[in-house]
Amino acid sequence: MDVGIIGASGYGGTELLRILHGHPALHPRVLGAGGNAGADLATFTPSLAAAYGSMEFVPTSAAAFAGLDAVFLALPHGASQDLAAELLATVPLVIDLAADFRFDEPSVYDEWYGEAHRAPELLSSFVYGLPELDRTAIPGARAVAVPGCYPTAATLALAPFVSSGLVATTGIIVDAASGLSGAGRSPSERLHFAHATDDVTAYGLLSHRHTPEIERNLGGAEVLFTPHLVPMSRGMLATCYARPTGTLTTSAAMELLHATYDDEPFVLVTDAPPSTKATLGSNCVHVTARVDPRTGWLVAIAALDNLVKGAAGGAVQCANLALGLPETTALPVAGLYP
Repeated sequence: MDVGIIGASGYGGTELLRILHGHPALHPRVLGAGGNAGADLATFTPSLAAAYGSMEFVPTSAAAFAGLDAVFLALPHGASQDLAAELLATVPLVIDLAADFRFDEPSVYDEWYGEAHRAPELLSSFVYGLPELDRTAIPGARAVAVPGCYPTAATLALAPFVSSGLVATTGIIVDAASGLSGAGRSPSERLHFAHATDDVTAYGLLSHRHTPEIERNLGGAEVLFTPHLVPMSRGMLATCYARPTGTLTTSAAMELLHATYDDEPFVLVTDAPPSTKATLGSNCVHVTARVDPRTGWLVAIAALDNLVKGAAGGAVQCANLALGLPETTALPVAGLYP
């Protein structure tokens, strides 16, 4: 099957190309890159030179992707809204890695993204693509909205406890740290080496856009979410806190995680605290939990690679399901070390 990537020169698009090179059924044929149109892929991203040779980026236009079997949108928030309708008219499957179609309610975009949604009539056309939360709607879908990296980590850490009623749905706290690649490839002052190295900063205090996505995934829970930027290229660690509704022990918490995830191909329950390095380059999420008998808090932790399971890997996982392919096709479970 022939596929296209719009936003192919960004970090998410680059990771899609890396994964899809090993895919036996999905073959990138058209690469859109907006301001980088006309540039040679091998020159722009030398790590892909041996895989894709002389392919060039084309201007970002829905017409350039007509007739393909699937198109991945790896664009900054807001850009997919102007392309989705035309793409859906000519392409059987559209996978959006941005937040443009993750919610059914246009009001969420007014409140959390500070702008009115420009294609509200399409919101109900997209299914939410976190298979471990609910994969039933993905097979056969024509349009899939891939979750954000922070919501993927926080949801997989907390959802088993929320859905089973073992923790209160108010007062949940999520502290998460992400590598610099989560901010994208476009240069900015805060991503300069001298600015970011030897520094850890919190951002989006009280109003980060991923908050409503996490809350929705946890059944409408109340979540205080604080993201942090840390000086590493990729990786994400979410440390989540919730109050048990009754007696809960570490042993019972771990048993629940195992019961929930042991049959999932990309979630590993670990006894040791999860490490971002352990997930580097893989589509896996590592999760664990503890219950503190002194304070009574549940601590649930998840680590993942924000560019793989948190973006491109999650997108390919959804594409596999939507197209009737084995869910695990081409997705790495082994990480890079050191």
